[in-house]
Amino acid sequence: MYVRLGTALLLGLSLWTGCTTDNPSKTPSSPSEADSTKKGPGADVPHVDTSSPVSAPEASRSAADRPTRFPRSERIVAVGDVHGDLDATLRVLRLGGLIDADNHWSGGATVFVQTGDQLDRGDDEQAILDLLSRLEIEAEAAGGAVHVLNGNHEYMNAAGDFRYVTPGGMLDFADAPGVDPAASAVADVPEPLRARAAAFLPGGPYAKVLATRNTAVIVGDTVFVHGGVLPKYAPRVEALNRAGRRWLTEGGAPPADLLAPDGLVWARDYSVPQPSPGACAALDDALATLAVKRMVVGHTVQARGVTSACDGKVWRIDVGMAKHYGGKPAALEIRGDELTVLSEDA
Repeated sequence: MYVRLGTALLLGLSLWTGCTTDNPSKTPSSPSEADSTKKGPGADVPHVDTSSPVSAPEASRSAADRPTRFPRSERIVAVGDVHGDLDATLRVLRLGGLIDADNHWSGGATVFVQTGDQLDRGDDEQAILDLLSRLEIEAEAAGGAVHVLNGNHEYMNAAGDFRYVTPGGMLDFADAPGVDPAASAVADVPEPLRARAAAFLPGGPYAKVLATRNTAVIVGDTVFVHGGVLPKYAPRVEALNRAGRRWLTEGGAPPADLLAPDGLVWARDYSVPQPSPGACAALDDALATLAVKRMVVGHTVQARGVTSACDGKVWRIDVGMAKHYGGKPAALEIRGDELTVLSEDA
């Protein structure tokens, strides 16, 4: 489904920017919505004291044994796409009461879920990935948990598809620990792209960070996923999680079912303003198979903020909070059957 690696890398070099619409199979013909205000990695964002990237052996759970299902929690905070915007990420974490003034975990036993798309469209990706890795460790020590999911943009970068990378994002991983732009695996990659390619191609240091994460996770009676779980994929969520982690670690052919246009990271059936009766019936089937009450998804920007559909059985939490979209940070808080939208305007 992805363009060949060499083509994707050359395309990323020629565009130096993102495109307006994510599409798993369409290659853009021209650049669009270039942001002339970009100043390079980390420009105009607060300092964040992050540790070195957490490699697979150092992570709290290895890529091989990370579970898909976790017990219910008294409090869950879910956040959608952040797309390379560190300022928005910090603002939404504070909005949810998850970090203190020094950007360390303050959420106690709260479970925090980020539904994917940390990458692309912004310049601060390395800082965001390192911050979330550190918070995962700090939350676990405090009795809470952090579940960071992989979205379509994480998998696109692992496949060498850099269509949505900003100029600053191209440079962001040049100084990343463990990244070797001189590695033989990227010898044929154009020089400006080598560091990023070395970071994210399967087996690379940041691909191994992504490999410690799931594509979908179930916490209590809620399933969280980037795009959506259609009925045909519901029985295979755990296997698809394993396939994604394995590919990010070992390479080879990308897992076709996981990355299909209607797969977990690309589906939009439940995210349109008014899902069809058929889509809501499909949602019911998927929820029944997974033995949960609701689904929380990102991936598709909701112009009206966090929204629900299908009688409250799906919640859409991508609010376009990154600079690229111009939205405001918002999150979804779940306490049992009480769901509350957290926003800066509240």
